Amino acid sequence: MVTIYDLKPKFQACLRPAAAWLAQAGVSANAVTVAALALSVAQGAWLALEPGAALPLLLLPVTLFVRMALNAVDGLMAKEHDMASPQGAVLNELSDVIADAALYLPFALISGVNAPLVVLVVVTGIVAEMTGALGPLIKAPRRYDGPFGKSDRALGFGLLAVLLGLGLEPGPWTNVYLGILLALSAYTVLNRARRIVAEAKP
Repeated sequence: MVTIYDLKPKFQACLRPAAAWLAQAGVSANAVTVAALALSVAQGAWLALEPGAALPLLLLPVTLFVRMALNAVDGLMAKEHDMASPQGAVLNELSDVIADAALYLPFALISGVNAPLVVLVVVTGIVAEMTGALGPLIKAPRRYDGPFGKSDRALGFGLLAVLLGLGLEPGPWTNVYLGILLALSAYTVLNRARRIVAEAKP
């Protein structure tokens, strides 16, 4: 199933010079990962401290794009500049789910937004990422299948942030919107689990 993740090779190609420059400057891939996490936590704290405020909501898509770029850069540095390590692999998986929680849970604090639905979408997204990471445990590839992976969640919450930031009042439409995101997240869990089991080596 096509997802935004399928655009990753072209996105990485644009960022390859930046990854090479950082590697030559002595910056580690793990440092880039930590920078992406710190940026996400800071943006999430801003959203939580000013729930529903226009500026942090409208700047969220920018933060999400920068985070995505940093995630792509750290991957390039690890693979193409001999910086891959067990510590980096663990840090990468943990930082992704921590950043998602930090960035998206503050939506539950916005007046009129269904908080339990927000929490369910975030938790199901975390389960999807952990499901994808189970592959190597049973000798299968790490799975990034959609329809609602990390990049798709960024688009979904980024769009929601823009709509709310532009003054659209939360209401029944936000429940429907979040319900769709939840359904897509749940299907992603099932899709990744099915692919992992099918590709597992005896």
